Amino acid sequence: MNNSMMRSVFVLLLLAAYLLPFQGVSAADADDDADDVVKVVYHADFSDPRRFSAMLTSINNMVTYYQNELVDYDVRVVFVAHGIRFLTDDKLADTPFASDDALEERRSNIKGRLSSLNSVQGVKLELCDITRAQIKLSEKKLYAGVESVPSGVVQLAELQHQGFAYIKIE
Repeated sequence: MNNSMMRSVFVLLLLAAYLLPFQGVSAADADDDADDVVKVVYHADFSDPRRFSAMLTSINNMVTYYQNELVDYDVRVVFVAHGIRFLTDDKLADTPFASDDALEERRSNIKGRLSSLNSVQGVKLELCDITRAQIKLSEKKLYAGVESVPSGVVQLAELQHQGFAYIKIE
């Protein structure tokens, strides 16, 4: 074997060694990587602040576990109807969602925990815009980080269709 031929064989071996790890990687495999994100949606349509507090604890426990295990996650809370009570300091007087003593007693704690879940742990907060518009609540009165979705129930259905696990705290 002459030097030119040996160099050609060497180059081919190098190319094979370089390309071998990429063999069999398809677009479907790349999509599987996107599926490695754990997707969960919580549904908040109730008025009980104790129940909401339990939900916040559940969410915090979940995202803390995923963070500790280095698992990528997309956790969202979709607020519909009475759930709007937990997204504003407005007492929502003269609406079906008006604040009560139980909520006012816990509001500061709930607001801080919700804010931390959103800003520190990346939990998305999505409010049904139908609910907000029906009671004529200005978007400016919502807590920072709250995003509007056209319809909360449609958002829940679409997220479940996208593979999100659905959780509702009872």
